[in-house]
Amino acid sequence: MRTRVKFCGMTREADIDRAVSLGVDAIGLILVPGSKRELSLPRAIELSARVPPLVTLVVLLADAPEAQVRAILAAMRVDLLQFHGNETDSQCKIYGRPFVKAVAMGDDDAAVQLSRWPSAAGLVLDGHRRGELGGQGRPFDWSALQPRTTQPLVLAGGLNPVNVAEAIGQVRPFAVDVSSGIESAPGIKDPERMEAFINEVNRVDRQRQ
Repeated sequence: MRTRVKFCGMTREADIDRAVSLGVDAIGLILVPGSKRELSLPRAIELSARVPPLVTLVVLLADAPEAQVRAILAAMRVDLLQFHGNETDSQCKIYGRPFVKAVAMGDDDAAVQLSRWPSAAGLVLDGHRRGELGGQGRPFDWSALQPRTTQPLVLAGGLNPVNVAEAIGQVRPFAVDVSSGIESAPGIKDPERMEAFINEVNRVDRQRQ
């Protein structure tokens, strides 16, 4: 099985171009107020034009009003919605679009939370706590993870080129999601780190075959 890769928090055309050339599966654009990688809607529309067909374009939101979400969906290409707030399953699925839900694995009841979004196409396991924004670059205890769901799992939180192979080996996720671990500064991706991350994922996948 091949581990899919999502590069998140993209803010520059050159970084998207580099990610695509490396074979990334998904690109994440963040429209969450207060995020270090927050984009305005006009800027997100500009960047979305750099994402070619067959590369999944993911838009990240957190507790956004329904009218705002519908305005975003009407204004730009969105292949997959990713919710990072306190959205319920019914609030996420109301748009009729595929979605994934971020789960705050830094909370003590994280295992219980995994059953709360049965309509989700997958669950993003991040190291933050409820009430915090994702993208903190904080890992959680992968070895203690005993998922009680058959939904595809996207592993996030503190991943980088050094630890992603270990993370895949322990969790065996459907995909990995990285932002700060491939950056030189928030929102500024480092070409060498991006390449090293992809190379490590490919290496561990070959070993698993």
